[in-house]
Amino acid sequence: MSSSDSDRPAVLAHLRFLEDRESFAGLNLAQRFRRIHDTNLWGAVASTSGLGSEMDATAALRAQLPGLFKRLGVTSLLDAPCGDAGWINHADLRVRIIGIDIVPALIEHLQARAAAGEIKGEYHLADITSDELPRCDAILCRDALVHLSFANIGRAVANFRRSGATWLIATTFSEWQVNRDCEDGDWRALNFERLPFGWGPPAELLNENCLEANGGWRDKSLGAWRIAAIPAGKSR
Repeated sequence: MSSSDSDRPAVLAHLRFLEDRESFAGLNLAQRFRRIHDTNLWGAVASTSGLGSEMDATAALRAQLPGLFKRLGVTSLLDAPCGDAGWINHADLRVRIIGIDIVPALIEHLQARAAAGEIKGEYHLADITSDELPRCDAILCRDALVHLSFANIGRAVANFRRSGATWLIATTFSEWQVNRDCEDGDWRALNFERLPFGWGPPAELLNENCLEANGGWRDKSLGAWRIAAIPAGKSR
């Protein structure tokens, strides 16, 4: 691993997964993320979806996403996975939003809040790696693929392609050098321009202005790729 990778600060989601790793033995994908949710494994106070979903961590995105969607011609967005849908409901994105997640308790709560008129959007229980997905112009897959194995990233991207969406907007670390595999539910940085992905430069790159760990992850960004241009067989 290059020095620029190994010099990065520790990430709470990774450290806490390692501490609890034995409890994940034998669990399938849905069970793993249910356990992460039920134990608040990622350790954020304001959001069970993790530190990156708290309001201060999403300020830059909430300001920049409306312009991005306008430039890309996006009028409908699949938030996949949506987690607790907290920050996105504080953004004026000017698009129709459908949220999906693999954790039943999250979706039940969001459906109840949407029915009561407390939040926007519609919400469905679904696994991004295997279930049929609603058709939208773009798929926002933020802070998710970094928690999946290469094999399940491949399944997710193939499933995104089947959905008919034009754009995939996903978390990428533009200065990260070496991608490595991980166990589902763990965390590591990924740069989708590099092997084994090789997606090429994104059409758009929004830096999140990540302030965690004294700026040690300042290259954390959302990249927008045309799904049709992602090389088949290079989604993992």
